[in-house]
Amino acid sequence: MKKWILAASFLVISHSSLLAAEVRPATVDYPAFAALTETAATHRKQRLVDLNRFLSLAKTPQTVILDTRSAAAYQLKHIKGAIHLNFSDFTADKLAKLIPDKQTRILIYCNNNLDNDPVNFPTKSAPLALNIPTFINLYGYGYQNIYELSELVDSKDQRLIFAGSDVR
Repeated sequence: MKKWILAASFLVISHSSLLAAEVRPATVDYPAFAALTETAATHRKQRLVDLNRFLSLAKTPQTVILDTRSAAAYQLKHIKGAIHLNFSDFTADKLAKLIPDKQTRILIYCNNNLDNDPVNFPTKSAPLALNIPTFINLYGYGYQNIYELSELVDSKDQRLIFAGSDVR
């Protein structure tokens, strides 16, 4: 009986040691994210543009409009000419494949920039608008030539041209 108890204790201790040895911390660094957010916020202040400037910049070479909403939302309706990468798919490799040159001018917009089309552009809570994490992540991955649409625009504004399966 004592041998069995000792053997069982050894197995429990060995199993616990194995579990402890296998636990590795996640590659998450909140303090670095907070610092990056502050730096990006300073940079962002100089990169907020109204619709006229946004559309003017969109016509110039070495410029892309990036839509980071879900693939389903993008397929339904997006600003014509926009390329897509779902925000949750951001990695250095995927961004480099889509936008190889980090000097490329990138224009971003989100649901919270477009009014009067709640089906295709449902408004999010303002502090959680997709423009914010998109800007921070692009900046953090080394893309610093980013401009963000800064105003709320009526989705029926004649200056906007949309593409997608829900465009009428």
